[in-house]
Amino acid sequence: MLQRGIRWKFNTPTASHHGGVWEHQIQTVRKVLSSLLKQQMLDEEGLQTLLCEVESIINSRPITTVSDDSSDLERINPVSEGSCTVVWAVDHYDVFLCPHTEKGDFLALDLGGTNFRVLLVKVSDNGRQKVEMENQIYAIPEHLMRGSGTQLFDHIAECLANFMEKLGIKDRKLPLGFTFSFPCRQTKLDESLLVSWTKGFKCSSVEGHDVVALLRKAIRKRGDFDIDIVAVINDTVGTMMTCGYDDHNCEVGLIVGTGTNACYMEEMRHLETVEGDEGRMCVNMEWGAFGDNGELEDLRTEFEREIDCGSLNPGKQLFEKMISGMYMGELVQLILVKMAKEGYVFQGRVMSALAHPRTLQDLLRVIYHFSAEKVLRELGLDPSPEDCAATQRVCQVVSTCAAHLCAATLASVLRQIRDNKATDRLRTTVGVDGSVYKNHPQFAQRMHRMVHRLVPDCDVRFLYSEDGSGMGAAMVTAVAYRLDMQHAERQHVPSSEDPH
Repeated sequence: MLQRGIRWKFNTPTASHHGGVWEHQIQTVRKVLSSLLKQQMLDEEGLQTLLCEVESIINSRPITTVSDDSSDLERINPVSEGSCTVVWAVDHYDVFLCPHTEKGDFLALDLGGTNFRVLLVKVSDNGRQKVEMENQIYAIPEHLMRGSGTQLFDHIAECLANFMEKLGIKDRKLPLGFTFSFPCRQTKLDESLLVSWTKGFKCSSVEGHDVVALLRKAIRKRGDFDIDIVAVINDTVGTMMTCGYDDHNCEVGLIVGTGTNACYMEEMRHLETVEGDEGRMCVNMEWGAFGDNGELEDLRTEFEREIDCGSLNPGKQLFEKMISGMYMGELVQLILVKMAKEGYVFQGRVMSALAHPRTLQDLLRVIYHFSAEKVLRELGLDPSPEDCAATQRVCQVVSTCAAHLCAATLASVLRQIRDNKATDRLRTTVGVDGSVYKNHPQFAQRMHRMVHRLVPDCDVRFLYSEDGSGMGAAMVTAVAYRLDMQHAERQHVPSSEDPH
């Protein structure tokens, strides 16, 4: 038993009977199963779906923790969250992976950068589940990114109203999932407190507040439509859930776009901030903040330090400033300006066009393998073949470095999962989304290659998630909405002993 990792613990004398909470939970499950099934006969698929529903019922009730201390009577919920990093209980993940019975129309909002998307996801179940999606991308002007929180959420509500008007669904109250891809402390499925802004946002009066409540307030203020906000999630969680829908081995969600982040399934026994040590929970790593406590000081270059000093959040999100799409163009710009000052390119002249902030997007095109000569000439420069080659090389180095740094951090996560399973060889899937991963012609290949070099004992499948963050929010909402409806129906169905 020791070889299999089985541990014995003394059941507390304060439990309901000598078997402790373990037997009490078994008894509770039997009681719920009995009340739901009556005399029905189920096939295997029906039984799995029913067990998922039973699990949801049990998890909605507080229980007494099994503790070595007989005086410990703290009451918790099985899916209680102890910190901002633990965002998704394995119970929810397992429900999501059960045979899919969701159907209906669901809205989703995906906010995580300078653009945000509104989606309508239609799920039909005519013998075989079919998912259709319509979406619209809306821009967030720079003055709103740095204005007040009220202005930002009013703009989001206006775009949502425009989308619903366009599709003729403004008169319907639909369930909505909100993907909010910034560091948050999630306290409930539909409640998430913003810890700090990133990715160029700096809206006032939002940090420390519930973003779902702010969105609801903006919608109520309009008064021309209503929605039911069921869930708020992070884009990494949405990506992992969406990929997990197709591949049940998916245990990691990764975003490499305007910003970067990852989540993974961790054993609860390793989470000090959460009570209990059985099962797994999804951990939102917020790895864009890796290095904020000095861990990356030996790796950060003068250019990354300069970017940090001139950013809206100096000293924060240091890893994100080394690898994400938002900062790649600026990294290339700073390197080229220094090379020009030292006489290596552009005949030693630093033209105003090269140092202008608007040049960043043009240099980003070179990073994505557009012609360096064409871009430089559009900037008003007269580059030599050597200047073009140097510019192309700098862009290649910056993007390759980002891919390798991303691979190194991902390799650490994969080692953790492998060690948790105590296996010599790990087989797992990583769900990935983000503009850099999707659009850069070499980034994904370079990252994959480096991951396999760093963890040769891990067989990793990378599964690209098309619209994963938004679709994930919609699918989580669909599951949560179904469970809520089933729970409400049970509350109103009279028992066989009730008088007619």
